[in-house]
Amino acid sequence: MDISKIKGHGAMMGAEMLWGAGAPLGKFILAGSVSPLLLTDCRIIGTAALFWLLSLFTPLEHVSPKDLLHIFFASLLGLVFNQCLFLFGLSHTSPINASIITTSLPIVTMVMAAIFLREPVTKLKVGGVFLGAIGALILIVSGSAAAGTGSALGDGMVLLAQISFSCYLVFFKRLTAKYRPVTLMKWMFTYASICIVPFSYGEWAAAAHAGITPAEWWAVAVFVLGPTFLSYLLLPVGQKNLRPTVTSMYNYVQPIVASVVAVWVGMDRFTPGKAVAVVLVFAGVFLVSKSKSRADMQREARSKKRA
Repeated sequence: MDISKIKGHGAMMGAEMLWGAGAPLGKFILAGSVSPLLLTDCRIIGTAALFWLLSLFTPLEHVSPKDLLHIFFASLLGLVFNQCLFLFGLSHTSPINASIITTSLPIVTMVMAAIFLREPVTKLKVGGVFLGAIGALILIVSGSAAAGTGSALGDGMVLLAQISFSCYLVFFKRLTAKYRPVTLMKWMFTYASICIVPFSYGEWAAAAHAGITPAEWWAVAVFVLGPTFLSYLLLPVGQKNLRPTVTSMYNYVQPIVASVVAVWVGMDRFTPGKAVAVVLVFAGVFLVSKSKSRADMQREARSKKRA
C-alpha cells in the first residue's frame, strides 16, 4: 500500500473516531440547557473561526471565483443540508432508527459513484459494503435497549441527510485534490455559518436566559474542537487519497467507538457479539479498499492490449 493511501486511511480513521466519541458528548450537552440548534450553531460558527485562525499560520492559497461557487454548494451538501436534515429528522424519529439509517451512507455512495464517476460495482466492493453494514447494525441494535418508534417524516429526513453527504463525497472530490484542507474547510464553514445564522437568532437570544452552566459551555467547546474542527481537518485528507466508497465505509467505525466509550463509562458491556461486529466492520473496509477502481481496470485493459 502506498503512502498516500496509508495517509487517507489514517485520516478517515481519526475523523470517524472523533465523530464516534462525539456522540456521547453530544448527548451529555443536549441533556442540559443547550438546544440542538444552538449546538449546531456553535459547532459551525466556532469551527469556521478556528479554521480562519489556523489559516493565518499556513501559506495563503488563492481560490478562483468559480471554485468559491463550487465550495458554496459543497458546503450546502456536506454541512448545511446534512447536519440540519439529520438534526430535524432525529427530532421526529428514534435514535436507533436514525443510527440504522446512517448505515446506508456507503451503499448510497457506492451507487452514486457508479452512476456519476463510473466506478465499477464489483463483487468484492458489494460484499465489503454489506459486511460492514451487518457489523454496524449488530453494534447499533445491541447497544439499544429498545428499538423505539419513529416516523416516516423523521426517517426520510435522516435518509436525505445521508444522500446529501454522499453527493458531497462523490461530486466534490476534485476540490479536495486541488486545495489544502484548511483552505477548503475555512470557506465551507464560512458559507455554512452565513446560511444558518439568519435562522437561529432566536436561539442565541434564548441562550442568554437558559441558565447554561460553565461546565456545559466547556463541553460545547470540546465538541467544537474535537468532533468538529479536528475531524473536518482530517476529512479532506481522506477524500483526497481514497475513493468515495472507501471514504464512506469508515462511517461504520462510529458505532464501534460509541460502543467502546459506553463500555468504558460503564453504560454497556463488551460481549462476543460486539467482537464479531468489530471484525465484520474492518473486514468490510478491507474488502472495499482492495476492490478494483475504474483506474485499475483501465490499466489492466491497456496492459492486455499491449500484450
